[in-house]
Amino acid sequence: MLKQKRTLLIPLAAVVASGAALFIWFSETKPVAVAVGTAAYGKVQRSVANTRAGTIKACRRAGISPSIGGQIASMPVKEGDAVKSGQLLMELWNRDQLAQLELANSEAEAAAANANQTCIRADVARRESNRLTQLKRKNLTSDEAVDKADGEARAQQAACNAATATRKVSEAKIHLVQSELEKTRLTAPFAGIVAQVNGEIGEFVTPSPVGIPTPPAVDLIDTSCLYVSAPIDEVDAPQIRVGMAASIALDAMAKTLFAGQVRRIAPYVLALEKQARTVDVEVDFLCPQECAGMLPGYSADIEVILEEKPNTLRIPTEAILEGNKVLLLAPDNRLQRREISSGLSNWAWTEVTAGLAEGDRVVLSFDRDGVVAGAYAVADAPNGK
Repeated sequence: MLKQKRTLLIPLAAVVASGAALFIWFSETKPVAVAVGTAAYGKVQRSVANTRAGTIKACRRAGISPSIGGQIASMPVKEGDAVKSGQLLMELWNRDQLAQLELANSEAEAAAANANQTCIRADVARRESNRLTQLKRKNLTSDEAVDKADGEARAQQAACNAATATRKVSEAKIHLVQSELEKTRLTAPFAGIVAQVNGEIGEFVTPSPVGIPTPPAVDLIDTSCLYVSAPIDEVDAPQIRVGMAASIALDAMAKTLFAGQVRRIAPYVLALEKQARTVDVEVDFLCPQECAGMLPGYSADIEVILEEKPNTLRIPTEAILEGNKVLLLAPDNRLQRREISSGLSNWAWTEVTAGLAEGDRVVLSFDRDGVVAGAYAVADAPNGK
């Protein structure tokens, strides 16, 4: 009987030992799910970006106010209106100037009529003097009559000249009154959009005192030309040149990346308290159609392209570990640590010059447990499936 029990226990122990061994083996070889990126050919750029958010600005923006004080009599535009160059934006009370202009026009008409009359008399006097001169040559008139006619002609001509000068003075007076009248009318210096209006009909406006800025009567923006102004760290600024290509990203249009070009680099460094020293760089938009919905004042980021390779082997930059190493998901589903040589790099892509081949898969998810060299791993399904 004892011999039979021993015979039964031996197979049972073997089964238990085999199960334990299988459990340990499966536990040790349970694959780790990892996110991977694939080495492939594509574009890689070396670039620099702004240190703080930039701002979209209009190429032309003017805060304009009347050059004289007065009461607002008319304001034919409102905020958001599109206006043409020269269009009236605001008019102050100016009935006194209008009356002076009417008076000046009347005086000019009277001066012109008087000059015309005087010059006609001068012309008649000159013809009479010439006629008597001809008669004197034939001894048909006296010297006295000729001298008298000549003196009268010269006197009338002088009166004509004086009347003509008076007419010019009257015309100049008209221009003077018109210039004074123009000071009461605020017109658009260029076509644009009225961004802000400060004032209502009946209110008084006054020019800004010297050294004390006040809000403009009308803030006018030309939205047909926009650019981004953004601060670049002083260390990166010397690498940038006017004309370099750039990309522009907007918080308001997060899904779109806009093409741009460096238009200006500030010739000085800004040293703001508790902030890094920066240089303002301006970038033009190269998108006449896509930029239609943009507004001055939007926050924007720029990335200036310093160097570019259009078709080179690349991997995601986040796959690179310290020491220029990567974890490669080998064909046997084991993770291998491999050293690579890199070239151009930015926050998204890094060029691989040696160490990897097209199609190699590198690990991106280093924060997961068990992601170490030698571990058995499987790649996450695309789109999380």
